[in-house]
Parts: sequence; C-alpha cells; structure tokens
Amino acid sequence: MKVLVPVKRVVDSNVKVRVKSDGSGVELSNVKMSMNPFDEIAVEEALRLKEAGKASDVVIVSIGPQQAQETIRTALAMGADRGILVKVESAVEPLAVAKILKGVVEAVQPGLVILGKQAIDDDCNQTGQMLAALLGWPQGTFASKIAVEDSAFLVTREVDGGLQTVKLNKPAIVTTDLRLNEPRYASLPNIMKAKKKPVDEKVPGDYGVDVAPRLEVVKTTEPPKRQAGVKVACVADLVGKLKNEAGVF
Repeated sequence: MKVLVPVKRVVDSNVKVRVKSDGSGVELSNVKMSMNPFDEIAVEEALRLKEAGKASDVVIVSIGPQQAQETIRTALAMGADRGILVKVESAVEPLAVAKILKGVVEAVQPGLVILGKQAIDDDCNQTGQMLAALLGWPQGTFASKIAVEDSAFLVTREVDGGLQTVKLNKPAIVTTDLRLNEPRYASLPNIMKAKKKPVDEKVPGDYGVDVAPRLEVVKTTEPPKRQAGVKVACVADLVGKLKNEAGVF
C-alpha cells in the first residue's frame, strides 16, 4: 500500500508573525519557514505504518514555490521515499489544493492519504474534507489513533463528547490531530540521503487545475493587544465586575 502525505510550507511556529505595513498580508521576507506541524504528524504516522509493514511506499507532495522543495526534503530526511513538488508562486486556496491533490492521487494510486487537519497559517481545516468529496472516498478527521485491518482502517477521532472510532474502507482520507504521535527528528545520515531521493516537479496545469483565487483579501491587521488585568479585594468585587463591567451575567 502506498501512502500519500501532503505537506505545506508555513511560517515557523516559533516565529512571531508580523503584518506588512500596507496591510496586504503577512511579512514573509527573511522569515524562517518550516513544515506545518500537523503535517509533520501526518508524515510520522505514514512512516510508522511503513515500519510496521502496513505500507510499502511513502510519497510526499507539496504545493508552493520552489522553496517548498526544502519542506519535502525534510520529510524525505525523516524517512519518506520520494516527493512531488507542484510549483505555484502565489497562495493557493483549499479548493484548488484539493483539486491538485485529486490529480496527484489519481497518478500515484495510494491506498491512504494522510494530511494535517489544518495549516497554522490560514487555519482553514478544509482540504482533507474537500479531497474526500472530490474522490468519493471515506474520511476520518481529527485522528488520534489509526489501526490498519485487511481492507479497512479503524480511526479514533477526537470529538466534543470524547472519542469516536470509525471504520473506513480502503482507500481513505485521514486528517491528523496533535495527539496522534510525536514526530521524530531527522538524523544527519538521513538528511544526507534525502538529497539523493527523487523529487518530481509539476505545475497545476499538469492536473488541469486553475489556481486563480476566488477570494480577495481586503486587509490584514494584527489582533488588538490584550488589556492589563486588575486585582480585586474580595469575591463580591469580582462578582460585581463580572456583572456590571464584563456583562457575563
């Protein structure tokens, strides 16, 4: 069974995001970029399936600029087998991403697609669900555990009421939650080996997809700064402030 793992190049989670002075978006110049943390979890789970003998080939795909090849190489250094870079210089909306991934799936023919539940730059949480709809495949979102049976996957999902286990017939789409696993670090020998692993380059036109944006970002602003708190002398004062100033009750 082949496993396809889409990964996204985003601003590193430890970097403080700065908005451009003209409000047109987020400043990306001279900013550290890395793999989306949820996608790292997806890569790790795919590698664990391979190590357990449940998967034969782990394929990484990324949609973005030429620099996204570095993100693919990171996944290859973790242990993935090969990569596909779909070169796009501008931002791509979730629907276009899902359509491109549909074309990649049809070419690669995986038995499982694992991807992060969302990217930390836009927090859309849409691509996995859209891809499942386009392919007509079963989906298990927010996975905290994945078990493989002969012809199906058992996916434990985190829901408001606790945990829910669903059975998905192969092939399937799974999106990862934070508690699924702890991603490994790439060793130096594997980093060197990753430089020799194949990465194919494609463009959206190869899959017949138009990536022209359907939405226009009017303005980007920083969130308001948090106001300083106050100390209260007693519970009665606290209740009074909650009632009269905060309007909680």
